Amino acid sequence: MAWTWRYEDSSGGPVVPAEGAPTAEPFSNQADAESWIGESWRELLAAGVHQVTLLDDDHRVYGPMGLDTA
Repeated sequence: MAWTWRYEDSSGGPVVPAEGAPTAEPFSNQADAESWIGESWRELLAAGVHQVTLLDDDHRVYGPMGLDTA
């Protein structure tokens, strides 16, 4: 299992964060992925990411979750 975040714009399209944004390697569990987004959402929002979706391998766990309302 690999837990990852998909970065999206406000309409759900894929986003590549601006240079200097925090990057995350795949996480081994959901709790670590959620802790990381809790620490990094402000920088991601500033880098052009408006919402995220949590994936377990290729399966959507939940989302999209708006960062501008976090």
